[in-house]
Amino acid sequence: MAMINMSTREIHCKIVYYGTGLGGKTTNLKYIYSQLAPSTRSDIISLATETERTLFFDFMSLDLGTVQGFKTRFSLYTVPGQREYNASRKLILNGADGIIFVADSDALRQRDNVESLRNMAENLADYNLTIDSVPWILQYNKRDISTAMSFERMEKELNIRSVPSFEAIASQGQGVFATLKQSAKQVLNRLQ
Repeated sequence: MAMINMSTREIHCKIVYYGTGLGGKTTNLKYIYSQLAPSTRSDIISLATETERTLFFDFMSLDLGTVQGFKTRFSLYTVPGQREYNASRKLILNGADGIIFVADSDALRQRDNVESLRNMAENLADYNLTIDSVPWILQYNKRDISTAMSFERMEKELNIRSVPSFEAIASQGQGVFATLKQSAKQVLNRLQ
């Protein structure tokens, strides 16, 4: 949940990037980090394995400036995509104000996408939340690969609640900021 400090006029919000392993969650964060001035972001903290797969989480803090008189900061987290790290996924999801579900467009990964989305709903339920109680959006990543599913198929199989969805090529930055902007907008609208 967002932390609002009335005395310092600050709002701190948490957005979690959720999805399958190697789907592009960390790539999103790294692209955002590379494009922002150091004065508006923290260093990126990554706990990864030797093969660069997220072990526990990636984290970056982002300063959005002032929104309605409050200094606004977003903490961006990624969860590990591997099933064996579900305890970490659940822990990182706790207190999320918004979720960006990063789906891998590769046709061979569709089953993993569906399973990860189901896992997200289960982990939210452990906190007495539903998939409808937390603002979330979909990002269909890796749209440039030859085995990418059609947008229509991904919408049909993953967009079970008709949430906003974006096509992306995170490695090139395409769709990365549009996705983040929509998520931040949902979170801030919910606070009002």
